[in-house]
Amino acid sequence: MNLEKVDTLIIGGGLSGIYAAALLAETQTSFVLLEARSRVGGRILSPSHQGFFTDMGPSWYWPVINPRVSALAGMLGLTGFPQFETGQARFQARDGHVETVDGYPMAPPAWRLRGGMIALVRGLCNRIPENIIRLDHPVCAIERRSDGAQVTVGRLDQKPRCRFAAARIILAMPPRLAARSILFTPELPYDLSQAMLRASTWMAGQAKFFALYDTADWRKIGLSGQGFSLCGPLGEIHDGSGETGRPYGLTGFIGIPALRRKTGDAMISAILDQLPCLFGSAAGQPVKVFYRDWAREAFTATEYDLRSAHNHPEFLPPSGNMGFWDDTVLFAGTETADHMSGYLEGALASAERAVSLLRGIPGIKSSRR
Repeated sequence: MNLEKVDTLIIGGGLSGIYAAALLAETQTSFVLLEARSRVGGRILSPSHQGFFTDMGPSWYWPVINPRVSALAGMLGLTGFPQFETGQARFQARDGHVETVDGYPMAPPAWRLRGGMIALVRGLCNRIPENIIRLDHPVCAIERRSDGAQVTVGRLDQKPRCRFAAARIILAMPPRLAARSILFTPELPYDLSQAMLRASTWMAGQAKFFALYDTADWRKIGLSGQGFSLCGPLGEIHDGSGETGRPYGLTGFIGIPALRRKTGDAMISAILDQLPCLFGSAAGQPVKVFYRDWAREAFTATEYDLRSAHNHPEFLPPSGNMGFWDDTVLFAGTETADHMSGYLEGALASAERAVSLLRGIPGIKSSRR
């Protein structure tokens, strides 16, 4: 079996891994990015309808507190718009009773990106040389060697598909998923492996829904599209429309824990029964619906994620480490950021940290002048 050799190997093609690859493209180093899925983006997923991009993963950024996201969007020529929050909200009690209440505008104000959050990923991919990104390449084993590490692609119970040798690795995937799905040789220290397993993967236990309409009838009756429910299936709802014109949208998070959720079709049917109670009969007749249960995504969630983290967890670099094996492997990914972790901002910050550490390693130098 051929062994492909590179200076740096990035494992994970979410925002953090793709951003790290774009930064490494500016250096005098060879590198490859391995992504387990048949697409890039990770938890950024923006299926489109009639040229409008929905967001089934992260939807918002906050310009006031997200300078990296704002700067990256500007560098890529992307623009955003404020989240629509004009009007009143709807609240549904446990017994199904619905009331109109004052809205809860986000503070600081939230923005959405024209073209969906996937526009960030696509813009960065345009800055990465061809043949760098290898899709359908799930990593199953990483073995430390005297000159770096050897990485095996495939499944542990099957013949390896291919192998790579790298002086350094950027592990740009959720720590819990890495600890659960990758065989490390030698074994990682107990404290580190346990810290990785304890690190919740943001959104991994959640599911999201998006409905598109030709008209925004809820706005006509003074509603913002914001809703909260104690009986579900949607627990939190927002207006998901574009800045102007059709299609309009309602989007929300499922309030039912992953272990109790039914199949996608059953969940969609239940949601379409719920929406008219909150926003009028037309809300039950969208022109297009999207549903994504992240807890069922093998390359996002593990069995430990089925009990969803509804409150934002406290994320930190695992066991306080930026990497392991004398920095042969460096952590990236939003859960490993020490600032705005769990958010897009944290994903970018962790990638910058990993690449900055690499640039301090002899033999990997920036091509900037």
